Amino acid sequence: MDATGKVALVTGAGSGIGRHTALALLSEGYSVALAGRRLDALTDTALLAGEAARRALPVATDVSDADSVTALFAKIEAAFGRLDVLFNNAGIGAPPVPIEELTVAQWQAVVDVNLTGAFLCTQAAVRLMKKQSPMGGRIINNGSISAIAPRPNSAPYTATKHAITGLTKSTSLDGRAYNIACGQIDIGNAATEMTARMAKGVPQADGSTAVEPTMDVQHVARAVVYMASLPLDANVQFMTVMATKMPLVGRG
Repeated sequence: MDATGKVALVTGAGSGIGRHTALALLSEGYSVALAGRRLDALTDTALLAGEAARRALPVATDVSDADSVTALFAKIEAAFGRLDVLFNNAGIGAPPVPIEELTVAQWQAVVDVNLTGAFLCTQAAVRLMKKQSPMGGRIINNGSISAIAPRPNSAPYTATKHAITGLTKSTSLDGRAYNIACGQIDIGNAATEMTARMAKGVPQADGSTAVEPTMDVQHVARAVVYMASLPLDANVQFMTVMATKMPLVGRG
């Protein structure tokens, strides 16, 4: 694939799936805006790209804040003039405690980042994609298999990821007239900092604790690159990429 001239935005690009996906896009020739809370982590991601770092634009961003997202997209437009791909990847979880022990603040923090953040970036991307020439682009949302098969004590994360599917479908529908495609990737047990705990065992639906297998995060990065590489008359609406032997089918 020759993506020279194409521009992507990856949120949560300072670590994990976001970092690896940003690097994969840079390696394919994309110019990539790197968004995340910590500028130092975004800069580290860019440096890992070697010579391709010249096509990286690190922008410290709080996706849950409308003004911060507006500033991010203003910098993208000023630097690149357009946006071809948005990967809504930024996400957090709440402490794994029983639902009755969750605080409203803990719930709201997850909703603000996982759902409102994806909405704000989608909204800004649609505005830019509608007015740019040629018109259109692609939005890829990071969902989760937890949306259909939740883990114990994961209500805020599960609820927001379930809502992401609604956002994906609505964006896919509303974007048709403007050549804007939207799809979703649901990921299970990619080996990142967030899943390191699985090597020691994590709670299961039957009350037990079990070690779970993980997969190389590069498989996720390559899957997102594939979704991004399609012409706008083709779309991966939903894709699941998961560790083959993780508990999902029949979970619970």
